[in-house]
Amino acid sequence: MDRNPSPPSSDAEEEAAVAGDSIGNTVYSKHWLFSVLTKLIEVISSKKSDSSELNNVDVQVDLDEDLENDICKVWDMSMDKDVALFLQEFNAPDIFMGVFAKSKSPRLTEICVGILGNMACCQNICMSISKDENLGQLILQRLCDSDPPTLLETSRLLLTCLCHPEAASVWVERIRGSPSVYDCVCFIMSSSTNVELLVKVGEVVDKLFDLDEELMLNWIKNGSRQAVEQPTDDSQEESPDFEIVPCLLEAAKQVCSDNNTEGLDVYMHILQLLTTVDEGIQAIVQTTDGGKETWHLLCNLFCNDLCQPDDPPIIVQEQKMVLASILSVLSVIYASQTEKEYVKMEINMPLVGSLIRVLQNMEECGKRPTDGSKESESEESEKDFHFKILKDICCELLSNIFQELSKENILEGLKQGHLNEQKCSCAFQNLLPFYFTSVESFVEVLREADRSLAGALEKRFPSLKLQT
Repeated sequence: MDRNPSPPSSDAEEEAAVAGDSIGNTVYSKHWLFSVLTKLIEVISSKKSDSSELNNVDVQVDLDEDLENDICKVWDMSMDKDVALFLQEFNAPDIFMGVFAKSKSPRLTEICVGILGNMACCQNICMSISKDENLGQLILQRLCDSDPPTLLETSRLLLTCLCHPEAASVWVERIRGSPSVYDCVCFIMSSSTNVELLVKVGEVVDKLFDLDEELMLNWIKNGSRQAVEQPTDDSQEESPDFEIVPCLLEAAKQVCSDNNTEGLDVYMHILQLLTTVDEGIQAIVQTTDGGKETWHLLCNLFCNDLCQPDDPPIIVQEQKMVLASILSVLSVIYASQTEKEYVKMEINMPLVGSLIRVLQNMEECGKRPTDGSKESESEESEKDFHFKILKDICCELLSNIFQELSKENILEGLKQGHLNEQKCSCAFQNLLPFYFTSVESFVEVLREADRSLAGALEKRFPSLKLQT
């Protein structure tokens, strides 16, 4: 089926309302919902051995079309708070536990997880679901499912619960105590080509790391060695031991290939979160390639995809969050891997030009007038805050690079157009006076490469001439 069926028809709704059978303030029928849930109970309670039944041990089966239509209607209806509360009152989560334990129909499992996800939007129901340890464990087990739609709905359910402050702590603790979650999530990130699923799983990881540093440290250290539950397979091969960084990079490459900006934001932010702890930095730079793949992926994104020369300056406002994440990671790698060939400026001069272009665009955006309204003042304040973060990160990386540039690097930068008087002036304007030493070091080398340009810049920035 291409879409979920619509809820019951308006005629049925009107009859329900007239008969006093409506659910809360809706016109959905209690009797009809009872009948659907009863059918579901009967199906999962069936002990017949016919292969068409859901409790067939070995074979995944299709869901009966009529039951699928009805359950899909419940899925749509469950977005309504009154319906969600009624389902909770009818102990629907307990019924769904039976489905998770016995169902061999991926579609039925997907729908039931989806209904729980809608119900969890109500805070009280979210807490009830979260505190049920048996249900919680069954939900986490769904992360090891082989069915992408079920994985997607499970991730949505988890993200909904993690967004409720009270429920979040329950799930963080539960996930901490479930090592298989790490393996299942890493397996998805490293092997799935379903971009929608990768984005949602990324959002779950991002939220978990943002909520709990201890959990992030545990995943970085990769203490878990439990095998990922795979689809039924006679092979005896062991699952690999997953490392978080390569898995994140594989997922990031997949969402980038699909031009999914939402997914790019998510995975770049996860990498940035890793750099907030020493263990995370080490996980990035101590991979088998010494951080080379991370550097190349992020450099390519920054220099060739984001904030390009033909983009309007305002693009930096739209991309400020992902730019800040990418530059944070690049800055950490550059500072800790200065001896590695892959960070040498001989092959990375486009990075200098791109950093200066971001600063130039930020300056242009800063010249834009506002209308003076309270709303625009609030938005401007938030923009200034995020711009300051981006500027600080950009300047820190640029200053570190300036200190390492050789005469040959500068000559190549001038030849390729990554450096000129206008760009150097913009860089100095942003770096001075805080990064005076870096600028001074750059100017000393620039005198050897292009004395005329160095003299022009000293006239614009007298403090450099006086000091040198």
